Amino acid sequence: MRKWGPLTAVCLGTFMLLLDVTIVVVALPDMAEALDASLSDLQWVIDGYALALAALLLGIGAAADRLGRRRVHVVGVGLFAAASLACGIASSPGLLVAARGVQGVGAAAMFATTLPLLASVYRGRDRSVALGLWGAVAGGAAAIGPVLGGLLVEGPGWRWIFFVNLPVSVAAIWLTLRTVPESHGARDRRTDWAGTIVFAVFAGTATYAVVRAGSAGWASGQTLAAFGTAALALVCFVVVELRAAHPLLDLSLFRTSAFTGVMAGALAYNMAAFGVLPYTSIWLQTVLGLSPVQGGLAVLPLAATSFLVAAAGGRLLHGVQPRYTIGVGLVLIGAGTLAQAVLGAGSSWPALIPGLALAGIGAGLVAPAIAGAALAAVPPERAGMAGGAVNTFRQLGYAFGVAVLGTVLTSRMAESLGDGKSHALAGGGAAGLRAAGTPEQALRTAFASGLNTAAVVAGAVGIVAGAAVLLLVKGERPATAAEVGEPVPVRAG
Repeated sequence: MRKWGPLTAVCLGTFMLLLDVTIVVVALPDMAEALDASLSDLQWVIDGYALALAALLLGIGAAADRLGRRRVHVVGVGLFAAASLACGIASSPGLLVAARGVQGVGAAAMFATTLPLLASVYRGRDRSVALGLWGAVAGGAAAIGPVLGGLLVEGPGWRWIFFVNLPVSVAAIWLTLRTVPESHGARDRRTDWAGTIVFAVFAGTATYAVVRAGSAGWASGQTLAAFGTAALALVCFVVVELRAAHPLLDLSLFRTSAFTGVMAGALAYNMAAFGVLPYTSIWLQTVLGLSPVQGGLAVLPLAATSFLVAAAGGRLLHGVQPRYTIGVGLVLIGAGTLAQAVLGAGSSWPALIPGLALAGIGAGLVAPAIAGAALAAVPPERAGMAGGAVNTFRQLGYAFGVAVLGTVLTSRMAESLGDGKSHALAGGGAAGLRAAGTPEQALRTAFASGLNTAAVVAGAVGIVAGAAVLLLVKGERPATAAEVGEPVPVRAG
């Protein structure tokens, strides 16, 4: 326990925060019914968590170097547990979304300190073993999330996908305090809170603008105002970062084509691979009538194949230039997502299996390589910033993907159903539309066409991003996990 206690403690926290990305997907229909939630509410249940995690990851990581990584990690686990309790007892969509945002703050504190804590405890071969096991746990969390979520939703109810975090959090805090020593980074480095705040404003308002466009239209006053605020926040972020003594993200790194290509790949990765999944889950359960467990098993081929390929590829592809593993992986993700655009009114879940499996193979190639590629593209003293940027861009990609693809989905469905019915159907309201007299054939046709269009957009993003990586990322030697301590797990978020 003395030797592997720190690894166990850190893995418990990692398992929770990554499980909460995928476990929520299969619970969306039950949440919508219990809380009378709209489609935009469901989108924010996902995006509130992802955006908080993305916006605060770099800032909290820098603060932890000064305040103490173990201290920040424990506070993060405690905040995550409290927010999980608030999610579980939420009585309205607004309270649930707010609690999910706080949960994302706690997850950012946990995720930002996870790898530095392991790197401070383990050396040499032990570090390689620890990072390998940590990566396996992280990938396993993504794979088991939909199935565990289905079991909990179908058993004690959807609120238990949050309540289950409470005993795990208590164990993680106790074990962390007992086995993990405190460590610090550069204490003289100031935290760029101004950059953190304006970046959060940019990410939040840009996502809100896309979600709002899906219901109010792209030309509405609120949509345009949100886009204008997002653009202004982005300009402010650039100005703040150029003037900061210790910037949140050194913008000069983007002068390197390899770094730019990797960040574009990270942004596109989560959008292309996972952005359609929430709507696929709603289709499986509310239109096809699958149970939550069956719905979780139906999307399992994506997570399962990605986990297996990542585990095997880490050894078989060692030394291969990252431009090939990431570029080809993104193209496979794009092709796999395009292969899911085959649905018709009479289609069922087996039609998705080939596309999900192909996308999973691509995800298994991209996930282990993308952090090492970012680190290989920057000077050694910027390694921590590059690793944090990869995770930030991945979470942004997931948040933007859910928002953009939801708007694409409803816009396509509205062509046959109208705006009101399309939003109700995408938000899990198929039963209500049936009761109101909407023909079953019309519901199935509309949802299938919406999913097909969203899959085409996501697939195109993956293929274009793959081509960009192949063109921009040159032949740098990929950094290994033992060298950098910055692997990125296979996950949806």
